[in-house]
Amino acid sequence: MRTVYLNGEYVPENEAQVSIFDRGFLMADGVYEVTSVLGGKLIDFAGHAKRLERSLGELDIQKPAAFDDLLDIHRELVTRNDITDGMIYLQITRGAPDDRDFVYPDPETTKPTVVLFTQNKPGLADSPAAKVGIKVISIEDQRWARRDIKTVQLLYPSMAKMAAKAAGKDDAWMVEDGMVTEGSSNNAYIVKGNTIITRHLGNEILHGITRAAVLRFAREAQMTVEERSFTIAEAQEADEAFITSASTFVMPVVEIDDKQIGDGKPGSIAPRLREIYLDESRKVAI
Repeated sequence: MRTVYLNGEYVPENEAQVSIFDRGFLMADGVYEVTSVLGGKLIDFAGHAKRLERSLGELDIQKPAAFDDLLDIHRELVTRNDITDGMIYLQITRGAPDDRDFVYPDPETTKPTVVLFTQNKPGLADSPAAKVGIKVISIEDQRWARRDIKTVQLLYPSMAKMAAKAAGKDDAWMVEDGMVTEGSSNNAYIVKGNTIITRHLGNEILHGITRAAVLRFAREAQMTVEERSFTIAEAQEADEAFITSASTFVMPVVEIDDKQIGDGKPGSIAPRLREIYLDESRKVAI
């Protein structure tokens, strides 16, 4: 049985309880981060902590007292749950006032709720899908406008994944005003020649921590990066396509809306970026 962290205490998962009045439950009024663990060490922790702080600030959620101790909490959960490869999920909500109300509760009397738990994923970096690539569909992006904040409002991404599943595919890319925004839980990329193309940062997409690292490594490897919008049609004519996220790292995409990308197999750039990302991230994992 897992040990989880809840508001300052390490407890068995079946004993952890959150109030029915918690605003994360009632209003999706909360933010989260997911940090991967490889070889018992945390990948890109500093980036996730920095983005978490930004998300809290954008929603005017008070930083919890435990914020400065998050690294220690992550490490303690890795140890207590004997995680070699896996993930740690962290959620902070605005807390649980005495009753439901649209108006934010007084932060002096209602403290944030802090939850962390682990997911054991042996061989996380050795996904068979990385060798053959994944297939995606496109759907209309109907999420709220502030996707740069990593909130717990995940219903539409869940619907996107279910739409992909119903179509017999692996995931979905979302499209707004004719342009790809991102995947259901990942950033989206295409490759043309030696150029990697991915949507520019803005409120329309999540500012991916893995995205930032992968683009940095790509530039260091003398690859050209263009941060701009692209269409599904352009993606279908690309040489390669791929996604990035904290849990999939770099994952090739070999089909979009039933159209094969390139020769229908992972190309050379996405697998190389995956290799570089994993090698370099392991070196600086903490």
